[in-house]
Amino acid sequence: MQCWFISDIGLVREENQDKVEAQEFGGGILAAVCDGMGGERNGRQASEIAVRELFDRFRTGYRSGMNAEEMRALLLSSVSAANTVVYTTARMDYKSYGMGTTCVAAYVEPGWISIANVGDSRAYLVEEGTIRQLTRDHTVVNMLLQQGKITREEMKTHPQRNMLTRAVGVERVVSPDYYRVPCKENFVLLLCSDGLSGCCTDTEMLGILRKHPYADVPQILVQLALQKGGRDNISLALVTDQRETE
Repeated sequence: MQCWFISDIGLVREENQDKVEAQEFGGGILAAVCDGMGGERNGRQASEIAVRELFDRFRTGYRSGMNAEEMRALLLSSVSAANTVVYTTARMDYKSYGMGTTCVAAYVEPGWISIANVGDSRAYLVEEGTIRQLTRDHTVVNMLLQQGKITREEMKTHPQRNMLTRAVGVERVVSPDYYRVPCKENFVLLLCSDGLSGCCTDTEMLGILRKHPYADVPQILVQLALQKGGRDNISLALVTDQRETE
């Protein structure tokens, strides 16, 4: 199992409010991407707290040989722990009120990927020459799309396209989506903030993943997002069981 991750401020924002991290646990890797919000420095604080608490809680509860239900409980409780600390911190200081963050976290082990997701940071699975989004965006425009009120094309220009319906730290209790996905040999898992997915199409990301060594892919994807405007912070983590691209 190999992992690479990167975060870039982009071309427009004054501060990088994304946080990305990956660590080995047993025979697998826990990776997470958080995209903070709340203005000034609060977004950065929210994402940093969320990642720190997520990994601390996971480290405390992890043991080798966990079954599917145990892994689900650990990953969800790790996101909940992050939510509690961000929420409490925001209410202890009025300057931090309203801060929050997206969070997509995945534990990757041979044969399985377990994912918890809140917000619009995404997880993609690449295998057998295709790319598939595993997570569902918690956004107003995605909700309107599911209700049949707007089209995919209208999502791109909708005035509420950046508004979240769920985030870590905004409410006392958070409800992450959870996914457990089987993965075949030679898979690639891509976690990213919307600074990447909002600039680059699935086809563009797949093309880069198929053409370049995985160690080079994070920087190349960041450069592509920058070339297309770099309007937001750009963060991603890449996990694979492959030693090199085919």
